[in-house]
Amino acid sequence: MPGDPSAPPLVPASIFISLGEPGSGPSYGRNGNPTWEALEEALGAMEDADAVVFASGQAASMALMLALAAGRQRIVLPADGYYNTRTLAGQLRPHGAEPVPVDLLDLGSVQRELAAAPAVLWAETPTNPLLRVADLASLGELAAAAGAPMVVDNTVATGLLQQPLELGATASLCSLTKSSSGHSDLVLGAAITRDQQLLAGLRSWRATGGGIAGPFESWLALRGLKTLPLRVARQSQTALAIARHLAAHPRVRAVHYPGTEEATLAVARRQMPRGFGPLLSFELDAGAAAADAVVAASRLILPATSFGGAESTWERRARWAGETAPEALIRLSAGLEPAEDLIADIDESLAAAL
Repeated sequence: MPGDPSAPPLVPASIFISLGEPGSGPSYGRNGNPTWEALEEALGAMEDADAVVFASGQAASMALMLALAAGRQRIVLPADGYYNTRTLAGQLRPHGAEPVPVDLLDLGSVQRELAAAPAVLWAETPTNPLLRVADLASLGELAAAAGAPMVVDNTVATGLLQQPLELGATASLCSLTKSSSGHSDLVLGAAITRDQQLLAGLRSWRATGGGIAGPFESWLALRGLKTLPLRVARQSQTALAIARHLAAHPRVRAVHYPGTEEATLAVARRQMPRGFGPLLSFELDAGAAAADAVVAASRLILPATSFGGAESTWERRARWAGETAPEALIRLSAGLEPAEDLIADIDESLAAAL
């Protein structure tokens, strides 16, 4: 309408005017807020589904595990994925299903684990931090045959680059802290699904457990989503250039990036036709101390965790307790700086530290 703001307004309210029986609109801030509902609408539009936003990606993961594990004995999840997902599944074990790690690229093993007992299949692709690409269409078929709902952690790709629900997933999960918001200034998460029963369960867990999104963080995430296509296109190009450059470096033992891994390149191109994202990792032919020295030597890339921001970051990933990455693996998130400047800085850091 004429006079309406072009951007959704920030609504920092904890209570709303409410008369009669609850249900005709928001009444209390734990049950609904116009700002995070606008964010949910935008996220859902990317995957033609409904979204539920949470205080963090881990809060979204916990709600999905609790909502889906009822009556199921196992959560079959990637052995090489985000380590906090495995930690969370283990901590929820007394209240839910047993976590069972598996190599998602080994479809025979996945099929056997799903057949062993009623299960949830928890996929992640590309994985963090090894950037391995699993075939979601094949995994979706295995999950459907076993009667197992499939969740896909889509944080690295986002709903812009990869559409898990089109490939058999019951729900996709995204840490909005990363590329989706893109400015390293908030912590949020979201679960996206077309399953109305699951949707109701997620909203119930959020309201009851209190893992709600803050209005200001939601407003920031909405702003970040507006530039997601531009940012990811630039970052994907830069990450691919860096991966190709590092592959030829004499002190780099291995490079992990969906756009350069020949064994899974066809699957990656099919699942991520718009680009492979900002995240890559590489292993040095040295130890942990050398990798730490490389990270510290940079003048341009920030030594920090997380990824997907406008600024480039890197870290030795195994410094975190519980992480199973190789000791000398460095995870790098390409930002918006010129690719040639980043490559020069990486070369200088490697030369100074090795």
